[in-house]
Amino acid sequence: MHTTSTLDAATLEKLIAAAVAAPSLHNMQPWRYRLDPDTATIEVRAATERSLRHTDPLGRALHVSVGAAVLNLRIAVTHFGWEPVVRLLPRPAEPDLLATVRLAGPLPGGSQHGQDLYDAVWRRHSSRLPFSGRALPAEVLAELIEAAVAEGADLVVPGVNETRRILQLTSEAEWFTATDPARREENRRWVRDGAPDGLPGAVLGPRDATGHLPVRDFSALRPAYARPAAAFEPRPMIAVLSTRHDRRADWLRAGQALENVLLTATIHRVRASLLHQALEWPDIRWALRDPRTGTGHVQMLIRLGYGPDGPPSPRRPVPDVLDRGPQR
Repeated sequence: MHTTSTLDAATLEKLIAAAVAAPSLHNMQPWRYRLDPDTATIEVRAATERSLRHTDPLGRALHVSVGAAVLNLRIAVTHFGWEPVVRLLPRPAEPDLLATVRLAGPLPGGSQHGQDLYDAVWRRHSSRLPFSGRALPAEVLAELIEAAVAEGADLVVPGVNETRRILQLTSEAEWFTATDPARREENRRWVRDGAPDGLPGAVLGPRDATGHLPVRDFSALRPAYARPAAAFEPRPMIAVLSTRHDRRADWLRAGQALENVLLTATIHRVRASLLHQALEWPDIRWALRDPRTGTGHVQMLIRLGYGPDGPPSPRRPVPDVLDRGPQR
């Protein structure tokens, strides 16, 4: 077992690589990390130069993405034998410092996150391909709900009528985005091979031939990326991830909950993709709230099902996101 005094370069690189494996909007990967060797603390900061000013003006999606990275980092720290002590938004005077993870090992008793979740970190990625439509077993769905609750969020799978309403709102948001010049230009920069720093950006999937599942359409932004049509599942399962409040800390918690759900799904060979369009327009996002309860702030829509494993999204190299800080 490692101790905080023996954090070697190879282990540190593995911890950061696990964090970088988290999902992010358009694969923008808006994070950077710094190790404070004196306190054995990894700082997780926002890479604001990779933010989406028009699509995500408040930085909500950025915080959700960083939250997912924090969850991966927690899992990796636990895997190597330390207890991860997390603080969200620890220094108000440094708004780009979104979280710190202190390696306070050794773990007292059992591991908080098992080996299965650590293995899933490396296997998880979105599948934008058609699913079979086979329903998830009740016990699997219960585990996904528990994974969200464990991180301070709620996960609900609405009925057929509510799912149809959510997809209609998503389709409306997709149309607004496609006809907004500023967002079209911003999104164009993050299509595969078009990211500002030259790294591959969003990975494209096929479009739905039936038109009932509003998969994000990047082909309108870059005609060269026109996608083949495919028949998606006729009744997609959409899970709604929400939090009671809607502050920056809630966004970070939502990201951790999202990643816990996705990793748990990966363990059960359940595929997932994210529908984010309706969350990018404040009025439409507000309309996503369940009209029967009016509670909860929707943070993500997750499409779940069984089907082929989609291609992984490229990741930034660890040296590009890690500032090792002063060495002792």
